[in-house]
Amino acid sequence: MDSSRTLLEHNRQWAARIKADDPTFFEQLSAQQTPEYLWIGCSDSRVPANQILGMMPGEIFVHRNIANVVIHTDLNCQSVIQYAIEVLKVKHVIVCGHYGCGGVMAAMGSSQFGLIDNWLRNIKDVYRRHASELDALSDEAERVNKLCEYNVLAQLENVCHTTTIQNAWARGQELHVHGWIYSVRDGLIRDLRSTVSAPDQLATVYQVECELPSPDA
Repeated sequence: MDSSRTLLEHNRQWAARIKADDPTFFEQLSAQQTPEYLWIGCSDSRVPANQILGMMPGEIFVHRNIANVVIHTDLNCQSVIQYAIEVLKVKHVIVCGHYGCGGVMAAMGSSQFGLIDNWLRNIKDVYRRHASELDALSDEAERVNKLCEYNVLAQLENVCHTTTIQNAWARGQELHVHGWIYSVRDGLIRDLRSTVSAPDQLATVYQVECELPSPDA
């Protein structure tokens, strides 16, 4: 059987199992989506958000790209963040990287890979900021994994620096931004204990003066 046809058959089997467990599941799912979480993760096929969190469709809003990078000029990512915050009203934004990330490893070297080199430069900037700590690590795998953690923390900061996030805080919207990292080796997520829940947790230079709508507006 053609491999694409196999996928379609798997889909039919999956839908049948879901309906057998809950006959109204798809009817309810089609009516609305009200996730409390936005997941910003890596495109790596081994790190699917719903599966590793044990969540069903409709429970988490997802954006994925190479090495879970958040760039202010990336309109795709910024649009996802705005929709999640302003329309879906998510309460948690999770930036989740993973150990052994191929994008991070590529950013640590000098080889050319094509268009993606421009994307990976953002991770090289993270390396430069932490070069003394990283270069002090003699084990290559340890150095890669440490940069994976630093990259998560840098992208978490980039999320918090957006006007979308800071305007939400100014409106009094409950919103927490978390930095997590996943291990493909054991299937576990580790909290990097870097949650940001208010603008006063940011460096002053990144804090934005937000104009609240007038009561009469």
